Amino acid sequence: MITMTLAEIAAAVGGELHDADPDSTVTGGVAADTRKLSPRGLFVADGRGHDFAAEAVHKGAAAVLSSRPLPGLPCVVAPPAQGHRDASVAAVGRLARHLLDRLPHLTVVAVTGSAGKTTTKDLLAQLLAGAGETVAPEGSLNDELGMPLTVLRADEQTRYLVLEMGAKGVGHIRYLTELAPPDISVVLNVGLAHVGEFGGKEMTARAKGELVEALGEDGIAVLNADDPLVAAMAGRNRGRTVFVGEGPDATVRAEGVRLDDAGRAAFELVTAAGSAKVALGLVGRHHVANALAVAAVGLAVGLDVAAVAESLSAAVALSRWRMEVSVRPDGVTIVNDAYNANPDSMRAALETLPVLARGGRSWAVLGEMLELGEAADEGHEGVGRLAVRLGVSRLVVVGAGARAIERGARAEGYSGEESVFVPDTDQALALLRRELRAGDVVLVKSSRDAGLRHLGDTLSEGAAGRAGGPGTSTVEGGA
Repeated sequence: MITMTLAEIAAAVGGELHDADPDSTVTGGVAADTRKLSPRGLFVADGRGHDFAAEAVHKGAAAVLSSRPLPGLPCVVAPPAQGHRDASVAAVGRLARHLLDRLPHLTVVAVTGSAGKTTTKDLLAQLLAGAGETVAPEGSLNDELGMPLTVLRADEQTRYLVLEMGAKGVGHIRYLTELAPPDISVVLNVGLAHVGEFGGKEMTARAKGELVEALGEDGIAVLNADDPLVAAMAGRNRGRTVFVGEGPDATVRAEGVRLDDAGRAAFELVTAAGSAKVALGLVGRHHVANALAVAAVGLAVGLDVAAVAESLSAAVALSRWRMEVSVRPDGVTIVNDAYNANPDSMRAALETLPVLARGGRSWAVLGEMLELGEAADEGHEGVGRLAVRLGVSRLVVVGAGARAIERGARAEGYSGEESVFVPDTDQALALLRRELRAGDVVLVKSSRDAGLRHLGDTLSEGAAGRAGGPGTSTVEGGA
């Protein structure tokens, strides 16, 4: 973060200082979690965060960005926010925009999509780091608080800023782009994530397309030509459009895609500037689309095809609970992909399972997919039917919210031997500990709040390590 005085911060957010020295400086960045706070940092007290303000100052915070004065604590008090936004959250957004206005030579690359955002930004961070100082989100910081916190890590040395932008409704991404106007916008796909809140895929496409509409005439939109709803967003772009995919309409495309025995994709990266071979270290064919989007960004900022292919081939995922593949000493393979889930990401993960099992016994331990609204029953039943059609050996459905998965599997022909429902993760763990044997491959997947990621961690205890780093892959459901 650029060093700022409290007076400058107050002016940037339209706030007032209370019990604070206007000439005091913030040099330690901005955080909304006292565990991540650096000395001389700015602590953002959003919501219940006010309860931790004294602790933040005790840990060395230069001041607190708050929605009200906190007697005895140095504060930048934010003005009331419009709508339902927390005043401190709205203020940190304005501070992020103020910082970007001071860094005019920074290239902002923004990514959205119903699935794959986090892995794509991880790949972009690794690719662009070879071209210049790069800042990218930690984990999945993609909302109205997390995204500005990422922006505020940039400084005069930063050349590329990679941002992940999520949404749960129309207007959300537009707001984020007002805080951080993109130079390059990447739209990966339009799926069923949060369909209960969006009201359908067409409304999701309308919301995602706000990232394209935010581009100026010099901007570049990277769009998935294989997704019709994404490809149609080209009509909302004032700048240049680059199509990526596997079909003939893509200007950056993959040819000859194949999977190895570990489920990792290799392909020929074909562009107008030449071609090169790519061998991904990520598990799952769906990562080809993510890699192509990253390649298009790399080419847009001036990297050559060979450098792009080399970076993609060397890259690993950096975020947890996304197709983390680990092999236990007893020969059981655990695939923990329980950070998030929707019907599209469930399909991608389930399609990878038989590839990893290589004819052996496969297990799908599946929990609830949240935020599907009226489509919940149909979506869960469809996942159960798909598991049967893909030949998953054993299906374990965990939790009442996911019960329709088992109902779909039974309707497709599974019996009580092949498919079982358990009410919670404790009973799932007990069953798996009784029945797993060497050579089994176990996929654990659900939405984050269903809690199956912790079951995956427990099942992985004692494993030699996670293949490919903290997380080998991502099939995420966040919108």
